[in-house]
Amino acid sequence: MANYIKSKRLWLSEHPGFNEKWVQEQIQADPAMLGLGDVELRSSERRQNRAGRLDMLLHDSVSGQRYVVELQLGATDESHIIRTLEYWDIEQKKYVNYKHVAVIIAEDVTTRFLNVIRLFNSTVPIMAIQMAAFEVGDAMTLTFTSVLDVIQRDPDEEEVAPGVVDRGYWEARASQKTVAEADKILSIVKKFDSKLELRYNKHYVGFARDGLAYNFAIILPRKGATNLRIKLPQSQERVEQLEHAGLEVLEYDRGAYRVRLGSGDVEKHATILDTFLREAFDARGA
Repeated sequence: MANYIKSKRLWLSEHPGFNEKWVQEQIQADPAMLGLGDVELRSSERRQNRAGRLDMLLHDSVSGQRYVVELQLGATDESHIIRTLEYWDIEQKKYVNYKHVAVIIAEDVTTRFLNVIRLFNSTVPIMAIQMAAFEVGDAMTLTFTSVLDVIQRDPDEEEVAPGVVDRGYWEARASQKTVAEADKILSIVKKFDSKLELRYNKHYVGFARDGLAYNFAIILPRKGATNLRIKLPQSQERVEQLEHAGLEVLEYDRGAYRVRLGSGDVEKHATILDTFLREAFDARGA
């Protein structure tokens, strides 16, 4: 049996041995730790005309999306928010061919400022990420948790024509292997409606029925796995059912469970996936 080691939360803003520069270096060495996907560092301490220096600019080479990242130890405050929005505006206006997302990172995203950030979220694509440092034995770990994501339109509400792509687009963006998982999921849902087909959209793979979007679930192929969003009301019982079956529930967001499916998971967990997808399908048609 493995030894249990108790972890201790550290506040880096109060710790003499660590500073913001140290945290930046850890993120720059492995930007994936932020949970923003397959991003790479474009630049750090990026000089902004008459506005100081941007901590980090990250780039997703597949989607072309860029993340304007501002880091602060301790709790976020007015200047942190204003600075992030200002840098986002500068980058967005200067490089109009890229979609930019403002990212605020702090050790404590307080309720007050989270509500303020939400006000901007309806017009500015902005995320808030809460950082936590833990001392585990002789090691230090950093965790990053998204507490506010970019507001996105529900796939059912998206216009069909501008967002439609083909299968090759997703195979290039993700991989042939993970896109093939969508075929396996389609095989499951066709058992309760043979008219359902896959529809390849720019930001997700959805379902169509009689030529119209029918998104009781959507599929998000990635390079190493496939995320499946199933639209169902939130309940602890559902989470326990999924986890008991051995599936990884990443989050519940915007009315849907996001489940990570690795290689072989669709076949292995076909029964419970059938149950959840069927329930979501029935609820969509109700």
